Amino acid sequence: MWFQDEARVGQQGTLTRIWAKRGTRPRAPRDTRYKWSYIFGAACPARGSAAGLILPYVNTEAMGLHLDEIAKAVKRGSHALLIVDGAGWHGAKGLRVPPNITLLKLPPYAPELNPMENVWQYLRANKLAITVFDTYEEILDKCAAAWNFFANDPERVTSITNRGWITVN
Repeated sequence: MWFQDEARVGQQGTLTRIWAKRGTRPRAPRDTRYKWSYIFGAACPARGSAAGLILPYVNTEAMGLHLDEIAKAVKRGSHALLIVDGAGWHGAKGLRVPPNITLLKLPPYAPELNPMENVWQYLRANKLAITVFDTYEEILDKCAAAWNFFANDPERVTSITNRGWITVN
């Protein structure tokens, strides 16, 4: 069983929380420019495996590229059940799904059922927070470093994405 989602990272930052002395209002950088990239990520909690791509857009073609990447990471001779949310490109007519993957769409308005949401929260808190990107290449480099930090540690992959209700035989 694999879980898949996308996250946008870029110059249009979000508010973040930082430790500060009570009664103070520390400044945190915020960028108002509009360049960003997307991390396409998928994880298998049982194997501690992850597959990701960093792409400049989200659409059916990008999802197809990510499915190909996931298909390579699926254990040889196995079939992956890939849990996805209801984004339009996850079920588009033109989407080519590799033969070793079956897509299962989550119910609407249920992001808590997708552990990849926790991955994005973790990466934003630990690797992507309070960052102002001067160039698009910096966005790509920071995304790659954050994803590799997560994906190259099987224990972290399992720890963040495992749920008690997930049973794998």
